[in-house]
Amino acid sequence: MAMFALIKPWLFALDPEVAHNLTLAALKTGLVPRAPADDPILATSLAGLALPNPIGLAAGFDKDAEVPDAMLRLGFGFVECGSVCPRPQPGNPQPRLFRLVEDKAVINRFGFNSKGVEFAYARLTARAGRPGVVGINLGANKDSEDRTADYVSGLRALGPHASYVTVNISSPNTPGLRALQDGAALADLIARVMEARGRLGVPLFVKVAPDQGADDWATIARACIDGGVDGLIVSNTTVSRPALASRHAGETGGLSGAPLKPLALAALKRFRAETGGQLPLIAVGGIASGEDAYDRIRAGASAVQLYSALVYEGPGLVTRIKADLAACLRRDGFASVAAAARAV
Repeated sequence: MAMFALIKPWLFALDPEVAHNLTLAALKTGLVPRAPADDPILATSLAGLALPNPIGLAAGFDKDAEVPDAMLRLGFGFVECGSVCPRPQPGNPQPRLFRLVEDKAVINRFGFNSKGVEFAYARLTARAGRPGVVGINLGANKDSEDRTADYVSGLRALGPHASYVTVNISSPNTPGLRALQDGAALADLIARVMEARGRLGVPLFVKVAPDQGADDWATIARACIDGGVDGLIVSNTTVSRPALASRHAGETGGLSGAPLKPLALAALKRFRAETGGQLPLIAVGGIASGEDAYDRIRAGASAVQLYSALVYEGPGLVTRIKADLAACLRRDGFASVAAAARAV
């Protein structure tokens, strides 16, 4: 959108977290232009959810479910809010968000800052009956003695009011959280969360990290298949550091944006091979164009999500990605997103 080009220098002169909060405040006014209607070729489904297009907003942008309808209006096919923790917590000390402009990347170490389940519950119930696929990404409180219990309580409270629920066990900014991806711990977590889901019928996804050990890919895939989860989100931010040009390259936290693209694509291909197509995969990490989205779909993803690219390209990026993705599908003779994803 032309407006973003005008205000981008001003936004980039601000602290990144301040700029983000101002963006949320602007979205909460409701004065958001409606994106053009989606090309019918983009309509698809994900774990039984009907999507007008496969481009989703990744968790982290709207942590407390404050602006999901505004983001749907901008053209996203689905929106994932969160991570939401059971109890409110402030997260890590500021500064904790850094733009790596030269690298078109972001580093964050928020540490699951959250207004808590009760706040998110109020937001979700207030939008009851409105159209659109809105998922909730669940986190765990930093000081929790039983983090799996946090996911269970979050699912019970918010699951009835969300289109789907994601269990986020891959944030690098809560010490020890990624240990829940390990074999026995993951199997126990999935069993307890699936029991809590009971008859809710809400699809349940697990979000995994791109930084896996040699034996972890198969273990995670098998635990998710055997446990009956409905899909994998691949992947979260990375703690690795490829060659970066920015002065912020040494900041601790999760790296996202353009430098994550090759690692996230490799992780997607590995999980596609390990799952053998038995689980829907949602691809995240370094997606900034229609070609990027198409590459993930051709690698087996049923849908994609993005966030960091919006920092640099603005909200008009969503419409451009959808137009370019539709062109890619037609160029290669695919009648649908699902057909392209199946042809791996």
